Amino acid sequence: MSLNHVAIIPDGNRRFARGAKLSLWNGYKKGAAQFEQIMKESFRNDVRYLTFWAASIDNLQKRSKQEVAFLVRLLKSYLKEMVESSDLMDEGVQVRIVGDGAKIVKDKELDKCIAALEQKTEKNKDHFLTILFGYDGRKEVLEAARKMGGKKGEEEFRKNLQTGSLPDLDLVIRTGGEPHWSAGFMMWQAANTDFYFTEKLWPQFTKADLRKALSKALRREKRLGK
Repeated sequence: MSLNHVAIIPDGNRRFARGAKLSLWNGYKKGAAQFEQIMKESFRNDVRYLTFWAASIDNLQKRSKQEVAFLVRLLKSYLKEMVESSDLMDEGVQVRIVGDGAKIVKDKELDKCIAALEQKTEKNKDHFLTILFGYDGRKEVLEAARKMGGKKGEEEFRKNLQTGSLPDLDLVIRTGGEPHWSAGFMMWQAANTDFYFTEKLWPQFTKADLRKALSKALRREKRLGK
């Protein structure tokens, strides 16, 4: 038995950098390296869909230009590595970048990286990696409602969500020691999910921590109103 869809809210990169006396850039680099380890471990544990919240709309609009530039540089670097590596193809991973981030940061090189990676992996069907960049759950729902017009029905509504192709969540993991839900994160898919909160900052979250979170969710019985 395994979990089908797991999402991660990776909080704590900046606090980790301050505590470790690292530059902000190196703190984010450490977080990116940790993501690669956690992604691979998730797929090894038969998670089929993995969703990773790389940045919210507020992150990109309210943080300093320097910090946003760090995030964009890091994302471009990581996406290029993914395009050039054979790992995703070997493991059958389809990658999608979802959200308004590309429109917000207006970086042509980033646009090319996203297009190249999505095109390269579009036929892979074993695992599905979704990177949320410039994502806000409240905005997503409001836009879907606007697109609906006079149409009715859950399935029609779901089709209009940015994340509409993703199945319901089985587990949301949030690092950083602040147990709350942010910006209506995937509220449609999270209606009946389990939440796992940890005090560990994202760069400290290990493969063993992931296995612990997955195991705890698998043991928990979901009554769904029964």
